[in-house]
This record gives sequence, C-alpha cells and structure tokens, in this order.
Amino acid sequence: MEYPKKVVIGDITVRDGFQHEEQFVPTDAKVWMLEQLVLAGFKHIEVTNFGNPRGMPQFKDADEVFKRIRNSKKVKDRLDDVVLTAVTIRERAIERAIQAKLEGYGPDRILLMVSTSESHQYKNSGLSLKEYWAMSEEWIKKARDAGIKVNGTVSTIWGCPIEGPTNMQDAIDFTNRWFDIGANDVEHADHDGSASPDRVYEYFSRLLDGVDKPHKQIAHFHTTRGWGLANVLAALQAGVTNFESTMGGIGGQPANFVDRVPVSGTGDYYYKDPNIVGLVSTEDMVVMMDEMGIDTGLDVDKILEIGKMTERILGRTLRSESIKSGRIPKFLKG
Repeated sequence: MEYPKKVVIGDITVRDGFQHEEQFVPTDAKVWMLEQLVLAGFKHIEVTNFGNPRGMPQFKDADEVFKRIRNSKKVKDRLDDVVLTAVTIRERAIERAIQAKLEGYGPDRILLMVSTSESHQYKNSGLSLKEYWAMSEEWIKKARDAGIKVNGTVSTIWGCPIEGPTNMQDAIDFTNRWFDIGANDVEHADHDGSASPDRVYEYFSRLLDGVDKPHKQIAHFHTTRGWGLANVLAALQAGVTNFESTMGGIGGQPANFVDRVPVSGTGDYYYKDPNIVGLVSTEDMVVMMDEMGIDTGLDVDKILEIGKMTERILGRTLRSESIKSGRIPKFLKG
C-alpha cells in the first residue's frame, strides 16, 4: 500500500487544545508548551485566538503569549523557520493580528473559517456565508499587505452537528474559492468527529484531483467517536501530506464555562460529554507514522515527554495511548 514518504504535522495544542479547557491555562504553561513544540521540530504551530476575550477568556493573554514566544531565549533563533498562527474569525481579530504584526510580535499566519452548513457558519461567526465571504475577501488583502499569510478553513465537510448531512462537493468548491480570494492554504476540518474513513478517502481523493495545490491542503480530524487515526490513515492513502493534531488529543468547541464562570464561547456544546471531543493525539499520530516509515521531521521521544507534561499541566489523564505505552523498541535488548 502506498503512502507519502514525508509529511508535515502542525501542532495546535495551545490554541485548539486549550480553548476547550474550563480552567484557565496559565500563560507560563502556554509559553513553555510553545517553546517545547519548537524544540521538538514543529514548523507549524497555532499560538492563540485574537477573538474577543470576553467570550473566550482562555485567550485573554493572546498578546502576551505572542510577545513572550517571540522573545524567548530558548527558541528565538529558530523562529525564522516556524510559522506561528493566530485564529481570527472576525474583522476585529484580524485588526488585532495586523497591529501586532506591525508592532513586531504578531502572527506569521492567521486563520479564517467557513462552514458548508449555513447554521454552523452563523453560530461560529455571527455572519451568513454570503456576508462572511465578502468580509474574507476584503480582509485577506489587508492581512497579506501587512505580510501575514492566510489560512482558509472549511468545516462541516462530512456533516453538521446542527443540521446533519452536508454535501462534500460544497467543500471542494469552497476550497477553490479560498484560493481565488488569496488564501495561502486550506484546512479541511472534521470539527465534530462525524467523518468516517471511507468518506475521508473519497473526499480527499476528489479534492486532490480537483485542486491545483495539493500540497496546500491540511487535514484536521477530531476523534469524538474514536475514528481519528483511521481517518488519518485514509487521508494518507488519498495522498494528503499535511495534518494537524493536539497533545493528548485535547480540544473542541471553545469552552462556555471558564474558572467557574459561565461565558458565551460559541454557545451550547454540540455533544453530551465534553471530555471526549478532542483532536487526533499528536503523540499517537507521530508514533504511528514513525512505525510506518513516514518522515515527520520530529523528535518522537521529546514529543512523548511533552505529552506527559501536558497531563500534569491539565491535571488529568488525556487520550494518548503512546504516552502510556511508549514507542515500539527499534532494537533488540540483550
């Protein structure tokens, strides 16, 4: 069976992973995590969300986190080869990112998002799809003029937690539209874990045949129903070479309850149990690919160490099997 020989893995623990936590993760811990991810070899890392901290207080330290990682003595000399991303769903967040960039500490890349489901789009952005596309076209140009790359994310590809089934062809059309209006790359997201491996293979096979930038497509899988690594394998079989994940498989919808205080987040959770909705585990995916002979360019042992520390930071056992069992030995032990 043929798989890519080399892949790129972006770690998004500090943004997508921590956004679902109902206790504020200390700024020191976030900066430590970012430093360790850089030292482990990650070239694509999500740092924070520049959205309104009243609704997402987990990111009230967004500017400080960016300033501190930019000035970190541990990794400052490595950051020229690393793309640091901030999520910026609406105009004010993009303005913040541009201002931070002009002041010398801002993101290399920002993320905007559309959903193929109109109701999911409105819940996440407060705009209709028509309004969001118009906003994106205007602000992508402003961001790129400021020297910031732009990711366009497509969500609800395999189903919507509000409306139900969706049309995969819409996501392919949206992908081409992102590139038409200036996006640098596109993330393909299964935010609620509704994708099954057969449909993942079908979608990415159709997508990679229908776009002219196959190396700019990023797979983002949640493992709510336990299918995350199966979906990674299906995407690999289709030829995908870019993936995202989080330490311990954490993450999900922005928390609506932080430090014992109800907040808006993105409203009610879509799921019954908020502890089982995270992404594919970085540790497990990296160990699996290492066993498959796929080059990730990452320090596998260091990633397992970071995973163990992530559990201590959050104070609970997470969803990585590899940090429990370790790597498979490469050599006989006499």
